[in-house]
Formats: sequence, structure tokens, C-alpha cells
Amino acid sequence: MLTDIEGIIVKETPYGDTSKIINILTNNGIVGVLCKGAMGIKSKLRVGTMKLTYAHFQIYYKKDKLSILSSVDIINPFKNIKNDILLISYASYLLDLSYQVYKQTNDNKEIYEDLINALLKIEEGLNPMVITNILEVKLLDYLGVGLNLTSCIVCGNKKEIVTLSSEKGGLICKNCYEGERIVPISIVKVINMYYLVNIKSISKLAIDENIIKEINRFLSNYYDDYTGLYLKSKDFLKTIEKL
Repeated sequence: MLTDIEGIIVKETPYGDTSKIINILTNNGIVGVLCKGAMGIKSKLRVGTMKLTYAHFQIYYKKDKLSILSSVDIINPFKNIKNDILLISYASYLLDLSYQVYKQTNDNKEIYEDLINALLKIEEGLNPMVITNILEVKLLDYLGVGLNLTSCIVCGNKKEIVTLSSEKGGLICKNCYEGERIVPISIVKVINMYYLVNIKSISKLAIDENIIKEINRFLSNYYDDYTGLYLKSKDFLKTIEKL
């Protein structure tokens, strides 16, 4: 039966000489779809079956098997992202990260919605590092390693907090401080804002550049230490950010 699904391609894998298999992330799960002949130069499906394609996909749906692609109706081509190597790097990382998190949870449509809204905000021109960090913060809870930003991670003390440590995984108070890198406590307020904000509602960002970079550094280290995820797209993004 021909079925229409809305989603975004998070992975593509060559299949045979000219075909490919795509994984489409939707608000109802991940759908595997066989795209016959899509890698052919003259194929009408060539453009619409690439990673980062956000579209309505008409497929011959097969439960628990590969569905077959019929046609693609693109919703947003993400032209600004695709014309900028830095933005492409952020987008690729967000696709890979959301895909991996979704595979571990299976039933959270919020992951799909937050991913789409994050990509749309980057396409609109909002700071890609901030938008990426906001999504990273929101995804931590799904991975079971959400941040504790209310008390000392060591003793539970809510007073005399001196720093935020990625190594120890949270706030550190004066009594438990052991020479960790000191970061401004104002950063905690911004990260809490990242938790609470609705990505779709963001229209502008007014955050100090030093705070943005400090939060990005913290989250990068925290993901490395606590999530168990290794993504090549993240390594490439780190390289691009340094250029």
C-alpha cells in the first residue's frame, strides 16, 4: 500500500550498483527504505534520497521489512546549510546524534521534532553552536546521563558552588573542590535555559561569545566522558570549528 510519511534522511547506504537504502527518522520511528536506481546520474530520486533531505516520502510500506520508495516531495531544501561547510558539519553531527539517541529510546517523537526545529533554526541563520548545544542538552536525559545543576555532584550541597566539572559530571562545591578548572557559575543559568527553551520558539540569541564557547567545551567533554557515543561527524566538526 502506498503510504506518505514525513521525515528526514539520517543515513544512506549503497545497495548494489545503482540503488541505496535510506533510514528516515520520523515522529513514529525509523523507517528503512530501498531506493531502486537512486544512485543513477539520471535518476529522479537522486537528489531526494541524500542525507539531510527533509521531505514527504511516498513509499510502499512493508512492516518489519524494507519499504520501497516511490517519490519524494521536499519540504525544506536547507539551501543555506548545504552551501556552507561549517553548517553542513553541524547538521551532519545533529543527524547522527539524534539517530543514535533515537535507536536507544525508540518512542520519543520529541527527538524528531527537536531535531527538525534545530535544523530549521540553523537554516534561518541562528548561531549553529548554540542551537547544537541546546539539542545536546535536551538529548542527555534520553541517554540516562542528564545533568544535575542544582547541587554539588559529590556531596549534594546546594551552597558555595565554585565550578562546573565535566570530569565529575556536575557542580562542585567549595568543600569538594580538588583543583578542577574554574568556570563562571553564570554558565549554569544558561545551560538551565537550554534545558527549558522550546527550540521552535527561538527567534534570536543574545549570549556572550565566551559563555557560548565555554558551554560547548563543557558539553563536548561531558559527551565524551558519559554517553559512550563515538561519532565521526563530531570529530570532523571539531576540526572544522578550529579552522
